[in-house]
Amino acid sequence: MKALAQTQPDDCPLFLRTPRLTGSSVEHTRDALLRYFHASFDRYESLFELLSCDEAYYKKPIPLRHPLIFYFGHTATFFINKLLLTGLISQRINPRLESMFAVGVDEMSWDDLGDANYDWPTVAEVRDYRKQVRAVIDRVIRTTPFSVPIGWNDPFWIVLMGIEHELIHLETSSVLMRQHALHDIKPHPAWQPCSASGPAPVNTWVDIPAGPVDLGRAHTDPVYGWDNEYGQHQADVPAFKAAQYLVSNQEFKAFVDAGGYATDHYWDEEGLAWRQFTQAQHPTFWVRNASSPGAWALRLLSRETPMPWNWPVETNCHEARAFCRWKAQQTGLPVRLPTEDEWHRLYALAELSDVPDDAPAQANLHADHWASSCPVDEFAHGPLFDVVGNVWQWCETPTYPFDGFKVHPVYDDFTSPTFDQRHNIIKGGSWISCGNQSRHVSRYAFRRHFFQHAGFRYIMSNSPAVNPLSTYENDTLVSQYAEFHFGDPVFGVPNFAKAMADLSVAAHARHGNGSHAKALDLGCATGRSSFELAKVFEKVTGIDFSAMLIQVGSRLLETGSIRYTLQDEGELLSYYERRLDELGLAETARRVEFWQGDACNLKAQFTGFDLILAANLIDRLYSPRRFLDDVASRLNPGGLLVLASPYTWMEDYTPRAEWIGGFKKDGESYTTLDGLKDILGSRFELVQGPDAVPFVIRETRRKHQHTLSEVTVWKRK
Repeated sequence: MKALAQTQPDDCPLFLRTPRLTGSSVEHTRDALLRYFHASFDRYESLFELLSCDEAYYKKPIPLRHPLIFYFGHTATFFINKLLLTGLISQRINPRLESMFAVGVDEMSWDDLGDANYDWPTVAEVRDYRKQVRAVIDRVIRTTPFSVPIGWNDPFWIVLMGIEHELIHLETSSVLMRQHALHDIKPHPAWQPCSASGPAPVNTWVDIPAGPVDLGRAHTDPVYGWDNEYGQHQADVPAFKAAQYLVSNQEFKAFVDAGGYATDHYWDEEGLAWRQFTQAQHPTFWVRNASSPGAWALRLLSRETPMPWNWPVETNCHEARAFCRWKAQQTGLPVRLPTEDEWHRLYALAELSDVPDDAPAQANLHADHWASSCPVDEFAHGPLFDVVGNVWQWCETPTYPFDGFKVHPVYDDFTSPTFDQRHNIIKGGSWISCGNQSRHVSRYAFRRHFFQHAGFRYIMSNSPAVNPLSTYENDTLVSQYAEFHFGDPVFGVPNFAKAMADLSVAAHARHGNGSHAKALDLGCATGRSSFELAKVFEKVTGIDFSAMLIQVGSRLLETGSIRYTLQDEGELLSYYERRLDELGLAETARRVEFWQGDACNLKAQFTGFDLILAANLIDRLYSPRRFLDDVASRLNPGGLLVLASPYTWMEDYTPRAEWIGGFKKDGESYTTLDGLKDILGSRFELVQGPDAVPFVIRETRRKHQHTLSEVTVWKRK
């Protein structure tokens, strides 16, 4: 490898690598975690020092994402919310911020320009909140007993989850800063770009021999990983040729000059719709040089620089695919993006290993060298360059679960919402990819219109890109809920979700306030009741804590159908498809919206409802009293609260001290209905019930759960 044109100063320590979780002792591991946490927290805060003024925190870099004040607070809130779930801490720091900053914006649609109103806190308030969170996490790491190795099911796994989550947002926030107005960003000594540039090398072909790939990690792997990395996947990859270098700005300019952005047949249907909507004419980080007509500049993190033609071009997946189609037409060769499997063949040929703990990466990776890309011929990896590092590399493969995939119960929406054939995998990492992101086993995916520090390398192959599908939902819990909500009646018992919606509508007709403006389906799961309520109400909001379950409802909103598998016996499965039009619900979908949220800590915007349905919810909340104390403020006067529950109190879900019934009080039996009357009585009138409504949940073809849910209807005074 040739000498670096510019590298990190010798006296500047390397950013810590993600630690091994099989340390020689608990105290050694505790010290490694503590140092890794503070280093990551510091690095994240230093990135936000690039913002030139407080006002810059509140401007949206792009309409599809929150302003940066959200991301400044979000990673700290993530720590608190997840540690609460695992019991490593027992109380919140700031419930208002921990609700506001809980759920970000997944850029699901390039034309979704909706703008929710938020009463954002001051920058000083968020800085102070981060200090408080830092102190809490520091105390957890220093004082909480644990054992080594730290595994997937251990509470301390969540400490690593919080750190690695923040490192993801270190990168995504840096992308948003590149999209911010230049006057809102200032240079920073810790974030200096590469200064080397020049003409780009001519790309040539490198033969990649056929070979196997064996992907997927075991849960005994001693380094933290995200859920999609675990499981098994094997494939035999035919021989192909790969471009020696990443596509440079200079190589991509030929596509721009040839009218590639104006030639429709280079773009697939989705890419063409994105290009026409955005009116894109060149890569998003390219800037026309106003002082020199015809010249180009490149927007970096905190400045614009004359175009470094030998740096990798940065595009979204649509642009990368369009270039490949143009290249194929120009050359007559079968040019396309590599699949995830084919990228792993590049990695094997280069004989690479992950970033060392005590030496700079031999790649533009892990923030070891610059706060920008660098020339595409700077880092040789065998016969190729930049197999890892510099920029992420778009793959042709939509993300999918490996065999044996399981979601982590504390973060069930990290990957599963992306199994929709619309999120493509990126591999290799960029200059700022730290921790887990820098590892070759990592599997990150974004929507194809999404911008990251990402570019691409093209390959030539006569073999079609083989993309494993994840069309059928195969998570057991999600499939059971999908069938519970949208399946047929079982043993003559009516569909419970529909029955609860019908009961609520009838109660509203008898006892309600006469308004049909807004209804809330709280604990909506996969959403059947939300769709049913929309037959009567003008707007229905479905909220559930589980993003996996909400994703089913969201998919129905988008496509009108869902598919899932159910266990028959052993390894034998049945396959199901349910459609809104067949259920008579297609017309109601436009009046429904789904949100992820915590019923015990709802955002302030969820208010003004005429009816709230909370079916089979209260005995699965960590603080049902908090929910019941707050719910009146969410209802309009005369609005109805419909509660249904089998009252199966379990300490796995609700601490014993939080139960609102089902125990002895003053020597007498104290039921949940007694508790409801005591809590709700001052603000509500019980107008209907208690009534028993049965439901059946299918576990296998021959095993079902039959349960009675007690229903009460309460009218706000």
